[in-house]
Amino acid sequence: MNTSTLRQRHPQYGTWLQTGSSVVAELADASGFDWLLIDLEHGCGVDATVLPQLQAIRRAAGIVRVGSPRSDLIMRALDWGAAGIMVPMVSTAETAEACVRAMQYPPRGDRGLARMVRAFQYGLDNEAPSPVFFAQIETIEAVENARAIAAVDGVDVLFVGPMDLQLNLRSYPEQATRDYAACLREVAEAAKSAGKVCGLLMRQSDDAAAMHALGFTHLAFETDITFLRESYRHLLHSLRGEARNGTGFNGLNGSSNGCLQHPQRAMAVGANGSDSNRGQG
Repeated sequence: MNTSTLRQRHPQYGTWLQTGSSVVAELADASGFDWLLIDLEHGCGVDATVLPQLQAIRRAAGIVRVGSPRSDLIMRALDWGAAGIMVPMVSTAETAEACVRAMQYPPRGDRGLARMVRAFQYGLDNEAPSPVFFAQIETIEAVENARAIAAVDGVDVLFVGPMDLQLNLRSYPEQATRDYAACLREVAEAAKSAGKVCGLLMRQSDDAAAMHALGFTHLAFETDITFLRESYRHLLHSLRGEARNGTGFNGLNGSSNGCLQHPQRAMAVGANGSDSNRGQG
């Protein structure tokens, strides 16, 4: 696995995997994302679901977000073949340095060596790729220390956690010297000054072009859970809107007005279980 491209300053798109499903991981990979984040901080998966997801990801870079900056969590995910690690709440250069040491073999770090693990193709490879480190900037303190964190050798991506950072700004206004927009600018400048890259978790409705212009190249959109949720809601909203307008399913007699008016369409629906004349969800 070549992880060097993840360190390059050009748009690279990812998404969060929170269901713990290797099927969803395989689908997201086949869909063309550049990187995929297996979330062990807020996701539904557990350690036992990480390896099957990594095995299902064949093209994209599989990144694992551990729940805390513990060295054992970092080392285990890397042995399983993660292309990189995301660590939440990296607020100081000292924390960043400790994470780097857990990710790197001596003399740079303290990672234990075992060549029979998946990172070495179970002993078939002599070298393992150098993992990519996503340091999450999620507090006022982290923004203030962003330049020092970016300067740590081994930190590759400054990745803003927007929900936690905005919560921190609201919770401790007396400590804040910048608003959220200014925090984003500071993180982008810190990454650029150190020759590193920066990223951000976004919603589909957010302005990706504006973030690119600001310097954020590693953008993650939504999570598998939010994609599913919004697809379900969109479908039901459309169906219930049709029912209210008398153009869709009639809950009183179990018939569909559209199918009654178009028998051939009804036959297609009955045969395929879907309406071929309509777009997907």
